[in-house]
Amino acid sequence: MRPRALAVFDRLDLLEWRLCQRFASLSLYAPWLATLRMASRVGDWPVWVLLITAQPLLQPEAGLAYFLQYAITGLVAILVYRVIKTRLCRERPFITFVNLIQCGEPARDRYSFPSGHTMHAVMFCVLTAAHAPWLLPLLVPLALLIALSRVGLGLHYISDVVAGAAIGYAFGLASLYLAG
Repeated sequence: MRPRALAVFDRLDLLEWRLCQRFASLSLYAPWLATLRMASRVGDWPVWVLLITAQPLLQPEAGLAYFLQYAITGLVAILVYRVIKTRLCRERPFITFVNLIQCGEPARDRYSFPSGHTMHAVMFCVLTAAHAPWLLPLLVPLALLIALSRVGLGLHYISDVVAGAAIGYAFGLASLYLAG
């Protein structure tokens, strides 16, 4: 038996699908599609692992503490994210609206809500804003591109990305509060 998504997701799907379709249709342009795919892949893990492991070099006076804070926050966020995603079971846009929204990149799993890529991007931007704000001119545009890529590739609805950003922001603030 297939898990049933919340009724609110059915309504949101109907409200959002046209905008998601329009945005995903921009992926017909090969350079833009390549950019979205690259941003999505970078947002999988490489940039965040690099940011975590670079903390001792970026912040010599507290690098090990920041390394642990970023790593633990990231791991806790992944665990909570997986619980949310597997309990709420919102189908991805390209699954719900087959032939209307194209999938521009293979999905790692079936469900869409929330966007883990966006969650991590925002969470690490919040942590970086507190510890190395000089990196934000690089990280904020990357985080925005990662979030856009998820909708543009047909993998998430806009509300998935917004929810992922809100969860990431909350994790970032909680981490700073608990470590502070």
